[in-house]
Amino acid sequence: MTANKGRKKSAVRRSTARLAAVQALYQSELTGQSPDRILDDFLTYGIGSRVLVPGAAADDYTETEEEHLLAEPDALLLAAIFRGALIRLDALDGMIAGALSGEWTVERLEAVLRSILRCGAFELADCPDVPVRVVISEYVDIAHAFYAGPEPGLVNAVLDRIAHVVRAQEMGDDVRSR
Repeated sequence: MTANKGRKKSAVRRSTARLAAVQALYQSELTGQSPDRILDDFLTYGIGSRVLVPGAAADDYTETEEEHLLAEPDALLLAAIFRGALIRLDALDGMIAGALSGEWTVERLEAVLRSILRCGAFELADCPDVPVRVVISEYVDIAHAFYAGPEPGLVNAVLDRIAHVVRAQEMGDDVRSR
């Protein structure tokens, strides 16, 4: 395998882990199952132990393209995002609430959208090694997998606002003026 192909496969595994973390967080909210059981189920059975890449349809690919369709998630990243978001749920909801406009509240958001924002906010706040533009892009892509309306734009706006607070220096904000 060439180095470029290895990097691409690794990036797909990280994207898949983010999608799986969103789905695991959603499942946790809806079912109340223990985080250990949910994580074990995702790592063992996956969404088949492998996760469908958003926007891909199984019959759109040949066998040689299957690795792009189905990717095993990066287990460490999946666990870190899922567990981290659960542990910091109240703080993340506070960040999200502060970034929402008007009369919107975190509770008013649809559960999948809430899970996307929580995972994205967690990565922005707790994973400084991942560039802001990567975090926002990844979660906007996940939103596109679930929504055809304005929701991806909302994800972009909310995560951008959070990034300006938790990563002000990376965003080029002058923290002294705050």
